[in-house]
This record gives sequence, C-alpha cells and structure tokens, in this order.
Amino acid sequence: METMVNNIAIEKAKTSKIHEVDFDNLSFGSVYTDHMLVCDYKNGEWEAPKIVPYQPITLDPSAKIFHYGQSIFEGMKAYKDEDGKVFLFRPLENFKRLNKSAERLAIPQLPESFFMDGLHALIQLESDWIPTNAGSSLYIRPFIFASGTGFHASPANEYKFIIACAPSGSYFSGKVKVLIEETYSRAANGGVGYAKAGGNYAGQFYPTKLAADKGYQQVIWTDDNAHEYIEEAGAMNVFVRINDTLMTAPTNDRILDGITRKSILDIAKDEGIKTEVRKISVHELVEAAKNGSLKEMFGAGTAAVVSPISGFGYHGEDYELPELKDSYASMLKKRITDIQYNRAEDKFGWRYPVE
Repeated sequence: METMVNNIAIEKAKTSKIHEVDFDNLSFGSVYTDHMLVCDYKNGEWEAPKIVPYQPITLDPSAKIFHYGQSIFEGMKAYKDEDGKVFLFRPLENFKRLNKSAERLAIPQLPESFFMDGLHALIQLESDWIPTNAGSSLYIRPFIFASGTGFHASPANEYKFIIACAPSGSYFSGKVKVLIEETYSRAANGGVGYAKAGGNYAGQFYPTKLAADKGYQQVIWTDDNAHEYIEEAGAMNVFVRINDTLMTAPTNDRILDGITRKSILDIAKDEGIKTEVRKISVHELVEAAKNGSLKEMFGAGTAAVVSPISGFGYHGEDYELPELKDSYASMLKKRITDIQYNRAEDKFGWRYPVE
C-alpha cells in the first residue's frame, strides 16, 4: 500500500531490518536502512520521485554508467539531539553542488523540490535508524547515474537519482600520516575536479595504495602542473595552521567546494582566527615544519568533519607535527558538531530541522 508525504509516494517495506543492527558497533556506510528514494529521468524530464524498499537495481549491460562514467554523488548526514529531534546540516548546499556536478557531466538538472521534499520524507520515514551514540549519525548518499543504454560515446537519454542511507559510527579515529604526492594528480585544469564525480575517487585509489604501502594513511594532492602547491587531503579539503594563521587553498577547477570547508572558514572568522585562502606551496610547508611554525594540518569533509594530520612525508623525509592541547582542529570540530547535534546556538542558520 502506498502513502503520500510531501507529494512523495511511499511504498513501505513489509518488514524492517532494524532489529538486526548492532548500533553500538557501526562501521561507516556498510549497513543500509529499509527504504530509498528513487527518481527516473525519461523522455526529457524527471518523473515524480518515490520511496520504495531498499533493493538491488537492474541495469542493461549497455547502460552508459558502465562505459562512460556519468555518475555524481553527495554526502550528507542526519543528526538526532538529546530530545529525539532530527536535523540536517546545510542541505541546500548539497543540492546546489549536486546540480553543479550534474552540469559538468552533462546530466539533467534535478528540481530542488524533488531533492528537498524527497530527502525530508525519507529522513522522516527512517528516523528510527538515526543512531544516538556519540559521533554517530545517519549518513545520506544522494547520487545520479546514467541508466540509458548505448555504446556510442554521448550523454545518456535516461538517468536515475537515488538517495540511500546508512547508520554510521565515526568515520576516522585518531590522527593520520600523509604523503605529499609528487607524481600523480587528482584532477587537472579544465577537468572535473570540482565536481563530485565518481571517477575522481576511482583515480585516487591507486596512488593512495602506493602511499599505504609506504606506511602512510592518505595522500596530500598537489597541483597537476609542477606538484608545487598542496590542494586536497585524500578525499577531503586540507587546512594548514602556520603560527596562528589558518590557511586553505582556493577552490578552482581541481578542488571541491567543500561544505565543511566553508563552514570552518566562517567559524574560524567568528572565533577571531586569522584566515587566508591562498595557494600554499610544498616548500612553504616544509620550511614551516623545519622552523617550528607549522602547528597543525587537518582534512575537512562531511564524513569525518575534521581529521587531524600527525605528520607528512616528502622527498623521502618525514616531518612530525606537534601535539597541541588546544588545537584549532578540535575547537572547530566541536563548534560544527555542536551545531549539527543541536547542542549550541546556530548563529549561521545552518541547522535544518526535519519535522
């Protein structure tokens, strides 16, 4: 039997899997909720979205996603406060970036109401799946891919938009050691680095594996031309603190416009921290590490919020970062998560209630 919520048709699962889940031992993104939102693009328009039981997808072998990689995604979270109220964090920013990615990969633009109303209805339906353990949340994965068929190299004529959810614990624990990449590039000028395209991440796996073989957990990506400037940390934006100045690279064709990145810059300014958005050279980083002015480095993204970096490798030499009692990383993470979990005032208007 179907019901309607926010103009979204809902077909409920006959039985729930929730009683099978150990919410005290959740790995990231490996357990999925009972339902998903599905919306198809056919005959030149997006059809009405609907919520259905979580299930496999059947695709023709000639579906263009398999051959030409038209695939984009977003990463979001839903949070539950101590009173059981549910919140999202800056969801309209995710919607805008999804359509920005869609434009770059020649995927049709998705209507805002389909995204926001569908997301709202899905989170309401799955609210019991939002874990309440410290650091836990409901990870939300909206994605669009080419479902249309054909071996000719051209955009597909059919697409599928899906939102799936996974209750998850903390993404990272502890600090990571990174290797500054000197050979491979994450993205190039004029490319798709600023889009959340699936292929961007596939291309990262091999260099990251090579770094892991050398004892590092992640890679610091550098520019595609001379590998002279740092750009991103693995799948996250990267921040550097030299003395008391917090710096990050400017967004461009190669760097993702991270929502956590923007939030950190706003909170840092609110805290009176001097910030700079500019190119940061590897040479400057190494010199700062040598003379002791490099205080912190950390990655920033939806999954981990802030991921501290303990040290980096470059040209066969390792540089350790100091252990700080009152780090910017820990303060900024607390400010953001306090807003997300409704533990503090939201002076920026980022918290979005799901009622």
